Amino acid sequence: MREIVMDTETTGFDPESGDRIVEIGGVELFNHVPTGNIYHQYINPERSMPQEAFEVHGLGDDFLRDKPVFSKIAQDFLDFVGDAKLVIHNASFDMKFLNAELKWIGKPALPWEQAIDTLAIARKKFPGSPASLDALCRRFNIDNSSRTLHGALLDSEILAEVYLELIGGKQPDFALDISAGQSKTALKDAGQQNWKPVPRPNKLPSRVSEKEKAAHAAFIEKLGESSIWSKWTN
Repeated sequence: MREIVMDTETTGFDPESGDRIVEIGGVELFNHVPTGNIYHQYINPERSMPQEAFEVHGLGDDFLRDKPVFSKIAQDFLDFVGDAKLVIHNASFDMKFLNAELKWIGKPALPWEQAIDTLAIARKKFPGSPASLDALCRRFNIDNSSRTLHGALLDSEILAEVYLELIGGKQPDFALDISAGQSKTALKDAGQQNWKPVPRPNKLPSRVSEKEKAAHAAFIEKLGESSIWSKWTN
């Protein structure tokens, strides 16, 4: 199962009032294991940055001026996401912005059911407790000391750790359906979900010495014919 843990930074709270996305970050998981594959893009919002938003993420007009506009990066972003589940903290906020940006350039919206909201998971699992990303880092002893400002990629990486704790700890299924040494491309192949072990072409040699075999046979003989071992081997 492929998932993208992601986050966005914006110029404000409401795309219908003219606010835009300025950064997207995403971390790929396959069967709850990070693959090392990421998506990260700064975006020119084609408008000035409000001071309140700048104080949150530190992305100013001078820095964003030469970055691509959303229409130039949209297809690359959609290709990276594909049909993977999107793991987002407060998913309604990010999905609202992503779908507004997609609508403005004439592309189909991302289905709301594609999103997994970690904020909702945290509130259900720990009712009445703080459920911000920082609060969850404190709860799970996750180091977020580098998070002096909000950043989409950094927050995605931290959220990936939080998400794995929320669903039961890192690698909850131990990824037993993935064989060692597979490439990232292979990990993304949905066909891997039907992976089955292939029999060895040659049996492994016995690690029991002849001396050990003889000692074992002598011990069994002392047990007599009525022993459980004798009945099982016969």
